[in-house]
Amino acid sequence: MAEPANTTATTEAPGGHEPAGFPPFKTETFPSQFFWLVITFAFLFVVLWRVASPRIASTIAARRGQINDDLAVAQKHRGDAEAASAAYQTALAGARARATALADANRKTVVGTIDKAKADADARAAADIAKAEERINAMREQAKGHVTNAARDAAIDIVAHLTGETVSADDAAAAVRAATGA
Repeated sequence: MAEPANTTATTEAPGGHEPAGFPPFKTETFPSQFFWLVITFAFLFVVLWRVASPRIASTIAARRGQINDDLAVAQKHRGDAEAASAAYQTALAGARARATALADANRKTVVGTIDKAKADADARAAADIAKAEERINAMREQAKGHVTNAARDAAIDIVAHLTGETVSADDAAAAVRAATGA
């Protein structure tokens, strides 16, 4: 077998060795880095100054205007709400006053009806009492008549029983009247 050829692979770049380190920290490249930094900063400054800044300013102005408009609308709505609340309170007070007036009117009507019914009941009761008193007086007079007749009859019977004599009804009635004082 044949011997393999000497093949070695490396990762080194052909040429010379450069000193190791982070390129931005190499002092040999500071002037070019500074130059490009100034160019880049100037470019970004001009772009921000001419393009971004006006857009940002217009956006801020538009938002400020929108906020002011929204605040004005909110103030207007607040005024409208306060006016509506005042109108509501006024209407509520009026409704309460009307309700109170209706309640008073109803109360007066009910009291009047009750007073009328009471007066009618009192009048009927007085009439019934008067009729009852008339009946009682009539019954009393009737009872007096019955008692007087019973006393007369008893006097006739007593006189007949005790003396054996007969007394007339008129004489017995006169004697009962004289004894009772009537």
